[in-house]
Amino acid sequence: MEHKIVLIPGDGIGPEIVGEAKKVLDRVCEKSGHTFLYEEVLLGGASIDVHGVPLTDEAVAVARSADAVLMGSIGGNTATSPWYKLEPSKRPEAGLLRIRKELNLFANLRPAYLYSQLKDACPLRPDIIGDGFDMLIMRELTGGLYFGERRTYEQDGLRTAMDTLVYNEEEIRRIAVKGFEIAKKRRNKVTSVDKANVLDSSRLWRKVVEEVAVHYPDVELEHMLVDNCAMQLVRDPGQFDVILTENMFGDILSDEASMVTGSIGMLSSASLNETKFGLYEPSHGSAPDIAGQDKANPIATILSAAMMLRYSLDLDGEADAVEQAVQRVLEQGYRTVDIMSEGCTCVGTREMGELISKAI
Repeated sequence: MEHKIVLIPGDGIGPEIVGEAKKVLDRVCEKSGHTFLYEEVLLGGASIDVHGVPLTDEAVAVARSADAVLMGSIGGNTATSPWYKLEPSKRPEAGLLRIRKELNLFANLRPAYLYSQLKDACPLRPDIIGDGFDMLIMRELTGGLYFGERRTYEQDGLRTAMDTLVYNEEEIRRIAVKGFEIAKKRRNKVTSVDKANVLDSSRLWRKVVEEVAVHYPDVELEHMLVDNCAMQLVRDPGQFDVILTENMFGDILSDEASMVTGSIGMLSSASLNETKFGLYEPSHGSAPDIAGQDKANPIATILSAAMMLRYSLDLDGEADAVEQAVQRVLEQGYRTVDIMSEGCTCVGTREMGELISKAI
């Protein structure tokens, strides 16, 4: 089977970690007989250096023509990089916001998985961790409070600011469908998180999610208020499978979930549109301070590539093989410097990628 994949190395450690993920994807092709056709485009600071803008129309067109996009990291040192002397609309991150908008990437997926080999890095007590946890936060990415009308004005002599939280039923329905479809690929449970005891938008959210759930009788649905969910994430993270929620709640909860895994260097992510198309990237930043030093952890990007195999290309077996290879290498005691612990073997970016590739 042939698939077109656009690679966006980006800035900082981006080219290094994308290079290792490509190495793993090439190994998948070698083992499975698939063919991946790659095309590379620039985004962020790398695009500014060449084109004077963080994202070109041509790059958007190339990305749109692909089956999926695999990206490294965007941005640089905000204190020293000349990119941050430009107006905000010309800075690296503006390119990332634009490509999400241009490709209508409304569904953000953030897995939070605790590897048994990294339990010591988890800040939770062993009795809370138990046998570990494996959850995925499905966050609506293009609506809600962050995109509603806002203004700052003076009223009765007081400075006043207003932000509005708006969702229509179709925005809720499409993210709910994504949540249930992905739950079918996992453990068939959706926890829909809202604030329905206070907010009208949450009451609509809950009603539409229940309407969607009727079409997925094999998937268990539960509702949970956002404040309770925040508590449950540190009380019993193992109870969750897919957490489905709106933009602001998802922003907060996904960061909380990432911290209970112990290392952001292990966390993948995806942003999907209404088709199977998606943009896949690690959750961490560009780490310009270690760029080019063979120190970066490529695992988050490699796991993002596994998500791409699963959700955009429907290659579940190949995705399993990549995830199992990561597990196997960790079991053998290999670590990059960010997850290094006593008794393990410290390896660089390239060697970690090579080890995972060979383990497939």
